[in-house]
Amino acid sequence: MSQPVIAPAGVQALQVLTVLGSAPLVSGITSHLEARLQGRRGPRVLQPYYDLAKLFRKETVVPEGSSWAFLAGPVVGFACYLVVPLLIPVLTTYGLPLGYMGDILGGGMVLALGGFAMALAASDSGAPYAQLGASRATTFAALAEPTVLFVVFIVAMITGTDLPYALAATVRSSSELARPSHVLVAVAFFLVVLAETGRIPVEAHSGTLELGMIEEARALEHSGAPLALAKWGSAVKQLVLYTVLINVFVAPWGLASSGKVAGIVVAVVSLVGKVTLLGAVFALVDNSFSKLRLFKVTEYLAGAFLLACLGVLVFYTGGG
Repeated sequence: MSQPVIAPAGVQALQVLTVLGSAPLVSGITSHLEARLQGRRGPRVLQPYYDLAKLFRKETVVPEGSSWAFLAGPVVGFACYLVVPLLIPVLTTYGLPLGYMGDILGGGMVLALGGFAMALAASDSGAPYAQLGASRATTFAALAEPTVLFVVFIVAMITGTDLPYALAATVRSSSELARPSHVLVAVAFFLVVLAETGRIPVEAHSGTLELGMIEEARALEHSGAPLALAKWGSAVKQLVLYTVLINVFVAPWGLASSGKVAGIVVAVVSLVGKVTLLGAVFALVDNSFSKLRLFKVTEYLAGAFLLACLGVLVFYTGGG
């Protein structure tokens, strides 16, 4: 008896739903592990789901003098973060109907658009701390973008393409992981993801200390459903970056090679397991180093950029 097969369009929708539903779980597991490493009991693993349910039931308050951009920011950001799972190999090794409509740079631009929408909403609130967080997030994102460009460039030179599915297929079917240039750019991207998810630099993840908060500051004036979308979107963005790091650059295995239900279920379990393990690594790294001073973040991101540049140099001198 043959197994039931899910149509490609259904698998693509399932990719988005998997990221959407798993993002709070991965965030909760990571926060719980981080608390355990600090000797605290920490929140429950499912606490993000309870927080989202509570926020969706609360009233939405809009600051006086703000425009439509304040409420539109979290919605646009959330929508942008959900577009990227359509472009990257979340569950399958084969391209889905919309999988080739944009390359990895296009996915990065969509993520940047989501971050810009959140920064615009924070600036529109008129609150000083929200504007401070938006300014910091925009500045650090501009410093991280050259590193991402170099990472994509060198991987595209190694594999011959910058389409996420093709990148993953090339890495999976050859010995690209053993090449020094690939290792260097993978480490550089790892450092960028650390910064983008609020782990190493100045802020504690979900921290509310005004001297260092970035991600939390942007949503400081939001409440109710917009705040829920902002927090959920942040978790989705984190999971998307984890997925790109694992399923495109480092370990693109455990994905389904067909639309059979059993293979898709295994792919979902594999994805959650891999991103949870990566989250544990991030929590361990984050608790093994002190937070940086604000002006040191440029040096941190410059180090990631130099690793990417070194990867390009190694590639052209025979190490790639």
